[in-house]
Amino acid sequence: MGKDVIVDRYARLYEFPRQLARLGHDVRCFCLSYQRHEEGEWEHEAGSANGRLRWESRSLGRLILPGLARYPAHVLHRLRAFEPEMLIGASDIPHAILAQWLARRLRTPYAIDLYDNFEGFGQARIPGMIAALRRALRQAALVTTTSELLKERVETVYRATGKVLALPSAIDGDVFYPQDKATCRRALGLPPDAPLVGTAGGLLRARGIDALYDAWPQVAAKRPAARLVLAGPVDKNLPPPRREDVIYLGSLPHRDTALLFNAIDVGVIYLKDTSFGRYCFPQKAYEMLACRLPIVAAGVGAMPALLGDPRSLYRVDDSASLAHAILANLDMPVISDREVLDWEGIGTNLERHLREACNTHGPLPLEAHRHD
Repeated sequence: MGKDVIVDRYARLYEFPRQLARLGHDVRCFCLSYQRHEEGEWEHEAGSANGRLRWESRSLGRLILPGLARYPAHVLHRLRAFEPEMLIGASDIPHAILAQWLARRLRTPYAIDLYDNFEGFGQARIPGMIAALRRALRQAALVTTTSELLKERVETVYRATGKVLALPSAIDGDVFYPQDKATCRRALGLPPDAPLVGTAGGLLRARGIDALYDAWPQVAAKRPAARLVLAGPVDKNLPPPRREDVIYLGSLPHRDTALLFNAIDVGVIYLKDTSFGRYCFPQKAYEMLACRLPIVAAGVGAMPALLGDPRSLYRVDDSASLAHAILANLDMPVISDREVLDWEGIGTNLERHLREACNTHGPLPLEAHRHD
């Protein structure tokens, strides 16, 4: 997701355990860093007198294969001391598979959270990964997804035997909310009066950023004063256009992304019609909606149902269609009135279904245990 789950406390990978701790549960989270992040253990504020929220991070180090080989035994040792009532695997394919492996040895029910279609990840190209993922999903007591489309795939393609629940992401209302445009532009050093179009996230060809890069000259020809504002990691084979009317802010801290969405006039969500694009749910869609930002999005996956207005959609990989939608929203902004959920409501719903899963596969006492 381009964020550090412990440092940035970002999205559902952080909020699911935080909300369970808020509801009084003892939560242990185990993270494996593929990028040599800091190792250690941390305890975060649980938000309740009885709950606990503890994090442990390990890094693969320079020797990736030995690190991968040692990690399952390490987590199993830690979990045997903790005696969990329930496991949850999240983040990616290896962690979903690991949850199943650990649950078998601990004789503990497990759940898997799909914040995206994991088969769209690069890991899926490793032989055996997809088959192992499908086995893990099929045998889980509970599978949560970010959209109804992905829920249907888990039920029909994976033939899950446990409960499958579409549980959309939410946003941090203390970070993403409408703010003064001029103030946000000053904070980011953006032009005070220019029409601004922008986006944040992985600026990758595989995700569809090329459509935006190709559309921008068409927008600029009609609106010379406009500027394209970009933030996030770039594709080394497709860097942002080198133009005076393109502003690249680098990778922004989480809170500064909210400043960006309040500073610009139109936000763009680019996707391709791939297994990833059809089943993903971009977190930034809700973040933009919470900031009351007009959105132009690729007409694929969950976006048509979410935005509900044809003027907010463009045809996938069609730069002319994208340019037309951007210009239309600069002239006459379309702001969706879609309700943006909060994490407390999502957490309460998650806990209820975890209890039901444990009642089916084993008891879930008041002090439940949850792991990533």
